[in-house]
Amino acid sequence: MDAIPLRDPNLTPAEILMSESQERMMAVVRPEHVDAFMAICRKWDVEATVIGEVTADDTLTMTWRGRTVVKIPPRTAADGPVYQRPIARPENLDVLRANGPEALARPADGPGLRETLLSLLGSPGLADKRWVTQQYDSLVRGNTVLAMPEDGGLVRVSEESGLGIALATDGNGRYCTLDPYQGTQLALAEAYRNVAMTGAVPVAVTNCLNFGSPEDPAVMWQLAEAVRGLADGCKHLGIPVTGGNVSLYNQTGATAIHPTPVIGVLGVHDDVRKRLAAGFAADGAEVVLLGRTSQEFGGSAWAEVVHQHLGGLPPTADFDAERQLAILVTAAASAGLLASAHDLSDGGLAIALAEACLYGGRGCAVVLRGDPFTDLFSESAARALVSVVPGREQEFAALADEHGVPATVLGATTGDSLAVEGVFQIPLTELKQVWSGTLPAIFG
Repeated sequence: MDAIPLRDPNLTPAEILMSESQERMMAVVRPEHVDAFMAICRKWDVEATVIGEVTADDTLTMTWRGRTVVKIPPRTAADGPVYQRPIARPENLDVLRANGPEALARPADGPGLRETLLSLLGSPGLADKRWVTQQYDSLVRGNTVLAMPEDGGLVRVSEESGLGIALATDGNGRYCTLDPYQGTQLALAEAYRNVAMTGAVPVAVTNCLNFGSPEDPAVMWQLAEAVRGLADGCKHLGIPVTGGNVSLYNQTGATAIHPTPVIGVLGVHDDVRKRLAAGFAADGAEVVLLGRTSQEFGGSAWAEVVHQHLGGLPPTADFDAERQLAILVTAAASAGLLASAHDLSDGGLAIALAEACLYGGRGCAVVLRGDPFTDLFSESAARALVSVVPGREQEFAALADEHGVPATVLGATTGDSLAVEGVFQIPLTELKQVWSGTLPAIFG
């Protein structure tokens, strides 16, 4: 860094350097963009001062009234202490993983599957969250174009070009309890997928790592595994972690919370006018399941809600499949092929279908080709539910084939109920009552 002039004449160098005044930040701007950046600051009445420039040498130099007051290698000020805390794999982990969901009773007929869907849809973790989010202003200067309950938030940056940014955050403490490495990767994969569902291209990651006391060797092991999982996942996807924080000592007595890393992914949308919403947006649109479904129920919403069970192994993260799915959906959005897109996560296809119907106010009729329970409630990753603009079905099928993403036509949007042929039918009015009544009943 070239010499940074400390310019406030009323303060000493120490006061300038150590001040913790709020509402300040430092930005690094390319030289050719400085004038444009300063013009933006003036437009929004933000005081901004150019204080230096980045150089190739490994020295941080600061001046005050023409005198050099700091000249150090930057790492000597930035590097923190390195802890070598005791780490130990939790003693009960093998027992927990061995107690998988395979022996749990599963619904064997249409009425049982119908009741299972309604139980999950009305559970606090999957019910409508708008009772909470509508209690504050979520519309930023009118430029919020997608908000709760969509897969990702989307904010318009430029009214002229339609440029926007998308953001999604995800975390699953059940998955991370069973395997903090894989669970963190699944949180990253889901946030990445949710951003792509809006039509935006994922570009960066942030995080909040929520754990118990790191002085507990088992908790420290969970934290280390989560960090390792996030690092490996980001390397695979090719997107950086640009910031984040930790929240530790979350426990009552000796009982810690589930390890719950929350991963945020930011994406760039070239034109928010081509955004995708999660709800079924057109009648007569072909409904397509993207991705592969396996029997993956460890840590699932079904196991927790219906059986209060936690055990086995979480689903497997597949970042190659996630990347191809994201590329397909963003390309299809840009080409105007899709009417909606919604990721599959907690509760599997059953919850995704119910939410797409509720968000868009349109029903659908679908046909399942495998075991109905697995098809409906498995939580396999790298999957999405899309509806295709009528008349563009062949183009989308060709694009999915080009990107190597399995695409299974389930049926079409129609009517005012969620109908699974030969299994069950649920009116949208009943779905909405179950979905929207939970949080007001608990907190209202």
